[in-house]
Amino acid sequence: MPASETRILLEHIGEPQSCTLEGYRRRGGYEALRKALFEMTPDDVIEEVKTSGVRGRGGAGFPAGVKWGFIPKASPKARYLVCNADESEPGTAKDRAIMEFDPHQLIEGCIICSYAIGAHYAFIYIRGEYHHIAEHLQFAINQAYEAGLAGKGILGSEYDCEVILYRGGGAYICGEESGLLTSLEGRKGYPRNKPPFPAIEGLYKSPTVVNNVETLACVPLVISKGGEWYASMGTEKSKGTKLLSISGHVNKPGVYEIELGKMTLREIIDDLAGGVPGGRKIKGVIPGGSSMPILPPDKLDIPFDYESVQAAGSLLGSGGIIVLDETVDIVEMALLLTKFYAHESCGQCTPCREGTRWMLNTMTAIYEKQGHPDDLDLIRGLFKTEFSSICLLWSSLIMPIRAFLQHYPEEFEAYIKQSKLDLEAIKNKEQLSPSTALAVPGEALPGRPVKLRLAE
Repeated sequence: MPASETRILLEHIGEPQSCTLEGYRRRGGYEALRKALFEMTPDDVIEEVKTSGVRGRGGAGFPAGVKWGFIPKASPKARYLVCNADESEPGTAKDRAIMEFDPHQLIEGCIICSYAIGAHYAFIYIRGEYHHIAEHLQFAINQAYEAGLAGKGILGSEYDCEVILYRGGGAYICGEESGLLTSLEGRKGYPRNKPPFPAIEGLYKSPTVVNNVETLACVPLVISKGGEWYASMGTEKSKGTKLLSISGHVNKPGVYEIELGKMTLREIIDDLAGGVPGGRKIKGVIPGGSSMPILPPDKLDIPFDYESVQAAGSLLGSGGIIVLDETVDIVEMALLLTKFYAHESCGQCTPCREGTRWMLNTMTAIYEKQGHPDDLDLIRGLFKTEFSSICLLWSSLIMPIRAFLQHYPEEFEAYIKQSKLDLEAIKNKEQLSPSTALAVPGEALPGRPVKLRLAE
């Protein structure tokens, strides 16, 4: 029997007026907010979310209730909630489904979270390219204000919460929480060193919770049905459901929702996404957005949950499943990803700023059949600097490239064997590891990084 979805966040998407306040309230919308405000203390709300086991759905997978509990109770500073709606990870499009078709579910979750942490301002930072979705979301926010569900004296209580939509400038780096906060403050979206973490010193140097759209959309369900109800789904460590964005070589790309750990990655592709067109074979699957390591075909019969995917050699990430069939050129795929991350590097950190360019030059040379046998060692040498930048953008390029070289080395080697470089003319030149070398200006091969020599 084919495996099927378990819909709780997507349950009402597609119904008439699902995106309107009237449609949302007709099915019990904002009753969880009423329950939180009149029947629960802020600590009660946090404990219920902890009981549910819901984890951050933006990629890190950190328990949401635990994060909320990090906000210092004795701090005299204002507190803030920031919803990360940037969703700039290639292969990911699930948050936009909530914002476009069920925006009040997100708004209610934002206000409940704000109440729990003692915040009176909830910012929703939305991806700059989501123009019409931002309009949908702003319309829903306006409806909430008009109905007394946001702003002053919510639902006749003494609790106030302003909900503010902020449109980003279209930078991948602003999907990282500290880069997002810097951008929200009106500055260039440079990530920040940690510690201090946002819970201690976040927006405007005040205690801040940053959560993803999908995470906050779970909150009304947790409060209305109980943390134990949510925790009854999934596995012991990966509780609840997960939204998936499935793209690439499948017959039915789209956004799906599954109970964590109850379907294998292969079942998701075959039963939900309709399999690969033309009966072609799968070459590999990226399970969590473009920055995650690819899994070869023999790793697809694993339960789709945080722990199982990690044990197989990748990460669940944002749940952006990208399916590559046997026609895909892995070297070309690696070059495309390298171009993207090189373009999106903010340039703040030397390892990322320079490393992405070195990677791009070398990968371009290989693809254009100007590669040298030592190029793969050069790339592997760059891997040693993986965690030397402030944020994880540099790692976001290294992880997929390392996996490509691990699982498909023969494809890179085949390109290098077809190289048009005059290797005989340069075979006596020094070819040294970048980790123990200095650049020598003016000795670069065409389209490749400069030549290297030993440091004195």
